[in-house]
Amino acid sequence: MSTNPSQSVHPELTSSSVLDLMDVPMSSPDITQAEIDSVLEVLNSRWLSMGPKIGEFETAFAQYIGLPHAVGVNSGTSGLHLAIIAAGVGPDDEVITPSFSFIASANAVLYERARPVFVDIDPVTGNMDPVALEAAITGRTRAIMPVHVFGQPPDMDAIMDIARRHNLYVIEDACEAIGAEYKGRRAGTFGDAAVFAFYPNKQITTGEGGMIVTPRDDWNTMFLSLRNQGRDVFDGWLNHTRLGYNYRLDELSAALGVAQMKRIDALIEKRAQVAAWYNERIDAIPGVQKPQIVEATTRMSWFVYVVRFEETLDRNAIIDYLRDAGVPSRPYFTPIHLQPFYQQMGWGRGDLPHTEKAGDTSLALPFSSVMTEAQVDYVCRQLATSVKIQEK
Repeated sequence: MSTNPSQSVHPELTSSSVLDLMDVPMSSPDITQAEIDSVLEVLNSRWLSMGPKIGEFETAFAQYIGLPHAVGVNSGTSGLHLAIIAAGVGPDDEVITPSFSFIASANAVLYERARPVFVDIDPVTGNMDPVALEAAITGRTRAIMPVHVFGQPPDMDAIMDIARRHNLYVIEDACEAIGAEYKGRRAGTFGDAAVFAFYPNKQITTGEGGMIVTPRDDWNTMFLSLRNQGRDVFDGWLNHTRLGYNYRLDELSAALGVAQMKRIDALIEKRAQVAAWYNERIDAIPGVQKPQIVEATTRMSWFVYVVRFEETLDRNAIIDYLRDAGVPSRPYFTPIHLQPFYQQMGWGRGDLPHTEKAGDTSLALPFSSVMTEAQVDYVCRQLATSVKIQEK
């Protein structure tokens, strides 16, 4: 019996093909000498926290988004939490959000002892369904948190109309969507606040980090205080006006952000090119659907590349085959309401049919701005083979 795990599971991978496996990372940050030099500048300055780089990063970011205020924080999760606080969300309040998202969208609501109310998605885009949103509003609803899933904005016109009519705050979870545009308008410019994130797989990275943007002077003041242990602008060094948090973004991370912001449009375009290579090849694979970009999305900002399978295909078998061929992949997303902790709160399968179908049939393929066409070609050839095997 063969001891090669790839051959034992998939005899189609011959010893020759195993030797030819390509190294394809799931994601990779796009770092150049400019980023390295920016970080070294901070190290040489010895000013590692609350120095000039955070202000420089915030100014560049606010100008790019087109809003007056940007506040750097240590993660997108922290940013969402502070936005929830600024909206006055508290115990027994409700915040409506989609379940087809990263878990931080809902966790930020629970941090303030409020209740996330999940609504179903548009099956084409994976974004919040405005009809389901309006149907979920109750007397306890305090805010709406739409998510710009995978870098494509939801129907923000409809969402903002609903928010205005019901007098609700809007917090945009734009953690995956820097640079995206809805009808020519930047994601993050619609609500009372928006939050972006810079984990290494994002369009730009600071290692760990996030940014809150807002058009509101009062919320900006609140964010600056809350991220810095509750110190207000007039407080002395050890005086604290309100309950706050250590959510500061350090200078090394901000330095990375400054350098990445100078390249942001090029980084987004490089990701668009990788997505285009994928689109060409996915079209030729039966049973696999490429991401659908709707007309209102006037600029897609590719965060990940997620395909969907026909229900006749066994996604787990495809994941196993790809892994043995040296291709990592991830189910994307596992719906939040089906996570164990949220099921303990009463949510369960059958509550959100479109969300659950997307969660069962979606798969993220390797993706980054430094991915080569040869790597994309290899991934798609292995994906096509895995599908073909199931058709036999």
